[in-house]
Amino acid sequence: IEGLTRAGRRALALGDARGAVGSFRKAFVLSGGTASPQLRRACAFNLGAAYVETGKPEKGLEFLLQSQPSEGECGEHWGDLYFNIGAAHEGLRDFPKVLERFGKAMGQDRAGTRVQMGCCYLGMREPARAARCFLDAARAYAAAASPEAAAVALSRASGSMLQSQRFRAAEIAGVLAQCRSLCDSIPDPALRGKLYHDIGLGYSQLRIFSLAAESFERALALRGGDPDRRGEAALLQNLGAAHNALRSFGTALGWHRRAAALHSALGNRRAQGQCFGNLAYACSWLGNHEAAAENYLHALQAFRDAGDVEGQWQACEGLGAACFHLGDPQKAIRHYKEAL
Repeated sequence: IEGLTRAGRRALALGDARGAVGSFRKAFVLSGGTASPQLRRACAFNLGAAYVETGKPEKGLEFLLQSQPSEGECGEHWGDLYFNIGAAHEGLRDFPKVLERFGKAMGQDRAGTRVQMGCCYLGMREPARAARCFLDAARAYAAAASPEAAAVALSRASGSMLQSQRFRAAEIAGVLAQCRSLCDSIPDPALRGKLYHDIGLGYSQLRIFSLAAESFERALALRGGDPDRRGEAALLQNLGAAHNALRSFGTALGWHRRAAALHSALGNRRAQGQCFGNLAYACSWLGNHEAAAENYLHALQAFRDAGDVEGQWQACEGLGAACFHLGDPQKAIRHYKEAL
């Protein structure tokens, strides 16, 4: 049992939750043949927590409830137990119950518990409360000299603040600035890149496009050899959009073209249509209405392929404007009618 438990914990540490379940399940079965109810509860706890980690909260809850100490018994891992029971209830979307469990766990791991409570409040569609939980967690992580966890909590807080619409722009910008200041101290480039991307999205929503573009560029530089190119395509698209908003249309053209080509390679026609539309908009502002019309046509076809009706009427509207500037009012009227 000890060997299987060590193997399960090692698998969890390496991110192999499925392997952990296998080891912990064997340990749990073996514990049934012992005379120690405490050992059986410990094995049930490990197995339940591993099931929660693999995204099977209902199965996890079944074993976590078996691991609860008897009334009056002093348990070493009460905080962990309530935390994992809470996580299982969260997976089952039983949020009132999960908050009750997290409240009992609070004394054991305040920061981790506040993060999980924040996730629950998001599930309950209370983003303002979620934001306060994430901010509280960030302070606790900062005090514990854990910049990675603090930065992630700040990122979650800013997203929740934007979602709630109950915080002033200056408050949200302050949280984004704190998160940004922690990024350089994070050694993991993948995490740093993801945070910069999220920071860029936050600044975009606040319409602080200079900082948004800077954050997206930093995120792009950190992608390295990441095989998942969907994230790269989204970054290129966001960079182009930010430069459009900054009216630096010449710079934006390159980002739009790269984003459209990558979305094409990935087979994402709707996103490719959005890139063509952004490219056409930039061409129009640069006075190249012929290129604008061509790209609006590409956008229209991509949106048709994707079944995006809203994208189609936007492309038709842009195409009508481009044709008007090219001195072809008949075509312009036809495309405007298509948009209607």
